[in-house]
Amino acid sequence: VGSVLPELKGKLTGMAFRVPTPDVSVVDLTVRLAKPATYDQIKEAVKAAKSDPEYCGVIDYTEDEVVSTDFVGNSYSSIFDAKAGIALNDTFVKLVSWYDNEWGYSNRVVDLIAHMATVDKF
Repeated sequence: VGSVLPELKGKLTGMAFRVPTPDVSVVDLTVRLAKPATYDQIKEAVKAAKSDPEYCGVIDYTEDEVVSTDFVGNSYSSIFDAKAGIALNDTFVKLVSWYDNEWGYSNRVVDLIAHMATVDKF
């Protein structure tokens, strides 16, 4: 947009998705941050979360060039697409995350059942 309308450079952005699969969905999250952060800092935080035992198997991270069909059958609930997100400034960012809404959900149900088995001893 900024190339065509220079007065809007850094103020407006857009993104289009075509998700031609019945199972894969995408989250396009636009956020105003309470504290300033660079996009690289956000990416590092997601990478750290991916390695955290609490989120292991739930959050993943990719810097690959991807399309919706790359995520069919993926067991993660959220695959952060580092190349698709952008920072307009240090407090306003767009984050993109993919998920297979059938397979990812099914895996979380299995996780829940496994957790219930450890805490609910009859």
